[in-house]
Amino acid sequence: MTTSDSHRRVKIKDIGDVIAGVVLLGFALVLVFYLVPNYINEPPILQNPMMSPRWLPTIVGWLILLFSILLILQGLLVTGAREEDERAIEKGSPRRFFMMVVALVIYVALFETMGAVFCGILATLVLFVAHPVRTWWVYSLAFLFPIVVTFLFVEVMNVPLPIMPFWL
Repeated sequence: MTTSDSHRRVKIKDIGDVIAGVVLLGFALVLVFYLVPNYINEPPILQNPMMSPRWLPTIVGWLILLFSILLILQGLLVTGAREEDERAIEKGSPRRFFMMVVALVIYVALFETMGAVFCGILATLVLFVAHPVRTWWVYSLAFLFPIVVTFLFVEVMNVPLPIMPFWL
């Protein structure tokens, strides 16, 4: 006589991914179903629904929800070899951490007075110096990214940003 166990246990392959996915899933559910509908008001007259203040937070919330589910599935299903895990955390030097904080302070403190483009360039250059970026052409991205992002916010999404100092 044999007994069969009808209960299947799911073996978790990576507990870190599952925990991070569950936390992000909870945050996304609160964002999508509570915070956005209850705290972001929508103007009564809109020419385009994409111009609503709710549009970007809703999209971001649904993307976080999707990626958190994928992260949970990855933690449950994918077995990764520990010796070749590219996600292993390597602790950086205190200098690197300090420079990242300096980049954040530069961006926040000078944003209103110096503008989004200048602060973005300066903060990105500090971040590139903090991390060992040795390829010279990558530094050109420190100039390109803030200009493109500012252009998208100001021209495409109609978000008023201080662009440059003394901008007329």
